[in-house]
Amino acid sequence: MASDEPKAKKARLSDEKKTESPSKKSPVKLSPNSLFGMGNPLLDISVVVDKDFLDKYSLKPNDQILAEDKHKALFEEIVKKFKVEYHAGGATQNSIKIAQWMIQEPHNVGTFFGCIGKDKFGEILKEKAEEAHIDAHYYQQDEEPTGTCAACITGTNRSLVANLAAANCYKKDKHLDLEENWKLVEKAKVYYIAGFFLTVSVESILKVAKHASENNKLFCLNLSAPFICQFFKDNLMQVMPYVDVLFGNETEATAFAKEQDFDTKDIKEIAKKAQALPKVNTKRQRIVVLTQGKEETVMGLSGKIDSFPVLKIDPKDIVDTNGAGDAFVGGFLSELVRDKPLDQCVKAAHYAANVIIRRGGCTFPEKPDFN
Repeated sequence: MASDEPKAKKARLSDEKKTESPSKKSPVKLSPNSLFGMGNPLLDISVVVDKDFLDKYSLKPNDQILAEDKHKALFEEIVKKFKVEYHAGGATQNSIKIAQWMIQEPHNVGTFFGCIGKDKFGEILKEKAEEAHIDAHYYQQDEEPTGTCAACITGTNRSLVANLAAANCYKKDKHLDLEENWKLVEKAKVYYIAGFFLTVSVESILKVAKHASENNKLFCLNLSAPFICQFFKDNLMQVMPYVDVLFGNETEATAFAKEQDFDTKDIKEIAKKAQALPKVNTKRQRIVVLTQGKEETVMGLSGKIDSFPVLKIDPKDIVDTNGAGDAFVGGFLSELVRDKPLDQCVKAAHYAANVIIRRGGCTFPEKPDFN
């Protein structure tokens, strides 16, 4: 993938600020809290189900939705009737963890903010964050229990049903605005928030996004799900002018294009049009990175489109695609925060996703085998 790629792909997102960019020879010395994430911390409950179960709760095989009243029984049923696995989850937290795993040293490069309950599941999330060496600062409240996400797996598909609960209670004034917490935000140079958090606290996202933009740091956002593009379009487009790196998959990109009247379903065209949307920090061109499952990943930058083949995998080796998108972003961020060329960011993203889909949940071996 590397040798015959056009030189344009060697672009770095920090090329606009040459004085701050490290020389190509010296690796970036990372300090703790260089990478900041904020989102919905959820305990993933993974379960293998059949089509009848999906039909019973009107679930699509490959989708992500927010739980409604009709799904309450689903959470009880899977725990009673099936063998379930618990994993610390939530899209943003997963990506920060994967980035930290790819980086390895120093610990706590990744910071994570989100809201949990004062309960057993909350304690599990704290333990898991510590084990993953990320610096998690949770806003804990006792009105709602820690959020959960049912990952209903059929074959290589996964249907996610998120019951946000406590995650929905994040408050800017109670957590993000506190001096000791905001100091951690200021320490970061790359910021990542999944689109799911647009349903929770757009004011928190805007505060972080504006800080990044005003200080010429990198703010990254994920489209996350078609419903975000459709039903939280206003919140999404409030944040879009601050987005330096936009992630999404093909179904999210298609939903986004439809809502934005792009008048195309072509992924490369969508990347080009999303890249050209208005932007506040004009020192940086927006980059758009769209994945397509086993098909090539598309990247738009400066009106040009590049594509990158993904790593091949035998379908028999795929255990669970839940977390593949989060892992992709985590891999990308692990190189981005070290100011590596963009093609290297995509290579790391593909590597991380390839590792994750061979395992249950968003879990990983002790050390990555990537350079």
